Amino acid sequence: MATPRALLKMFLGERPRLVQRISRIVDNEAEAEDLAQESFVKLWRRQPKDDDSVGLLYRTAHNLALDHLRAQKVRQRHQEGAQVEAQDDAHPSAESIAATLERWGDLVAELDALPARTRRIFLLNRVEGETYAAIAERLEVSVSTVEKEMMRAMRVCRQWQRRHDEE
Repeated sequence: MATPRALLKMFLGERPRLVQRISRIVDNEAEAEDLAQESFVKLWRRQPKDDDSVGLLYRTAHNLALDHLRAQKVRQRHQEGAQVEAQDDAHPSAESIAATLERWGDLVAELDALPARTRRIFLLNRVEGETYAAIAERLEVSVSTVEKEMMRAMRVCRQWQRRHDEE
């Protein structure tokens, strides 16, 4: 088989048996249909060779089905890991809660140490969701001033984060 037309004819002739074989591997008719189509597309996109055969089509489909199963297992392990993580987060220990509260207390103390206008601009933006332009108008300052004050507040937050990442 050397032409795309011959490949198409072969695929259409073998399609029902190919889907059935893939379906036995992946145990899902719809997935088998998709994988059969993907097998055809994969062969269609490559340069045809004289020794292309029905066997190549089946081998390609078989490999894609196995790849699909592997990917499915990876996704399943990832989901199970995320569920375990979510369960751990849903029931934090007393020590974890205390440590988190202490870290947040440190951040609040650092933000409280900022000049009043800087702290207010930071809270208006980060807590209330105000834009820089809206804050500038509300406080009757320039947008540039709001930007500078936000940079100052964010620098304090980054320093706090670095210290706590090192612990």
